[in-house]
Amino acid sequence: MFKSPTIVLDQKKIKKKFPEARVIVLDDSFNTFQHVANCLLAIVPGMSEEKAWDLTIKVDKTGSAEVWKGNLEQAELYHEQLVSEGLTMAPLE
Repeated sequence: MFKSPTIVLDQKKIKKKFPEARVIVLDDSFNTFQHVANCLLAIVPGMSEEKAWDLTIKVDKTGSAEVWKGNLEQAELYHEQLVSEGLTMAPLE
């Protein structure tokens, strides 16, 4: 009797995720707190006013803040939109 070969699937290949990226706003000397917070609210999905202000303060105090993390294609869109509003951005990570 012919027995078909057993196929073993590589779990690492099956669970391969889309590349992820981090969107990071950098501190600068020309954007106001209000402008940065407004941009985050308008562009980053799921951003609350409180979180936008918390992140804006973090940018000012530490020099940068991760404002979004997720798939690369969406990260590129948010990064581009924030740059177009004049925010200083780190390269996508």
